[in-house]
Amino acid sequence: MTSKALNSFLNDNIADLKERGLYNEIDPVQGPNGPEIKIGGRTLINLSSNNYLGLATDDRLKQVAKQAVDSHGVGAGAVRTINGTLDLHLELEKKLAAFKGTEAVISYQSGFNCNMAAISAVMDKHDAILSDELNHASIIDGCRLSRAKIIRFNHSDMNDLRKKAKEAVESGQYNKIMVITDGVFSMDGDIAKLPEIVDIAEEFDLITYVDDAHGSGVLGKGAGTVKHFGLQDKVDFQMGTLSKAIGVIGGYVAGKANLIDWLKVRSRPFLFSTAVSPADAAASTKAVEILMESTELNEKLWENGNYLKAGLKQLGFDIGNSETPITPCIIGDENATQTFSRRLNEEGVYAKSIVFPTVPRGTGRVRNMPTAAHTKEMLDKAIAIYEKVGKELGVI
Repeated sequence: MTSKALNSFLNDNIADLKERGLYNEIDPVQGPNGPEIKIGGRTLINLSSNNYLGLATDDRLKQVAKQAVDSHGVGAGAVRTINGTLDLHLELEKKLAAFKGTEAVISYQSGFNCNMAAISAVMDKHDAILSDELNHASIIDGCRLSRAKIIRFNHSDMNDLRKKAKEAVESGQYNKIMVITDGVFSMDGDIAKLPEIVDIAEEFDLITYVDDAHGSGVLGKGAGTVKHFGLQDKVDFQMGTLSKAIGVIGGYVAGKANLIDWLKVRSRPFLFSTAVSPADAAASTKAVEILMESTELNEKLWENGNYLKAGLKQLGFDIGNSETPITPCIIGDENATQTFSRRLNEEGVYAKSIVFPTVPRGTGRVRNMPTAAHTKEMLDKAIAIYEKVGKELGVI
């Protein structure tokens, strides 16, 4: 017999989420996650993927992944510190360090694991973390796990950051103080003010940590937000993911050699969870090589992003203040946002609604992510569908 208290909690709260338009329906994709996807037997233009450069379906990556399975098997077989470190993992980390312009890199099973691992391995209850109020959930959880004092500063507000940094330093309460920010904020598409953040960090001797999950492959000709600003020698932690622009799965932290050495002996996901598969490591390495050899995919991504943004803005949609190809259409009300997304789906565009708790209440939006793999014909069709549904629902 299962718990009555648990069943009551679950049923009541799921019903409440559905009533308020906050319940997320999961749609299984029947086939590859490309510029078009098949869901429920229907082919839809896909504007919800983080497969920014189209590499998740790239034949070059598929080929090396198959070769890695044949040469190394389907799994690493152990955690990295026992005998789960394959030559493929070391090759990936060496390539990533060259790509990011740092002394060394440590790779993890996901971007989320990176933030859980790295923050808590360096910060503790005697420290403080200055965190942008719109930072990703994995940053928030990593900060909580560290037990450091979390001091939130207003989003991209450098006056507020400087004020709180000064207060934290002058309080004398903390051994170390870190400032942590997303490089690109994934729900709005705006870019962190890294030059100003680094200036403040140098003034107050703050540790700098940039989560570049949505900047790598996008900014800095693909090398990321930190390189976009030429600050790779002034940022202590560069965190990145291998599951978005890189197109595979996993994450990494790039930085000085002594930082990476420390993370290898003190970050718990590295110590206590099996490494990514040989196929994942080999495919990720190939993706990094492609980005280091050419900026073609990066340029195509920006071309398509600018094209979609211009089309939606001209129609009168509120696309916020995005500075990247990420293109939100901000609706506001959660139920209206869910309805808007559902009607886009019915007309042939898959653009997922994003509501609380991913974004603040009352700021529901449909987040569009054009990729390097989209054609102009696909984007034109999507813009036409947006116009039809927008006018039908009174959004524009």
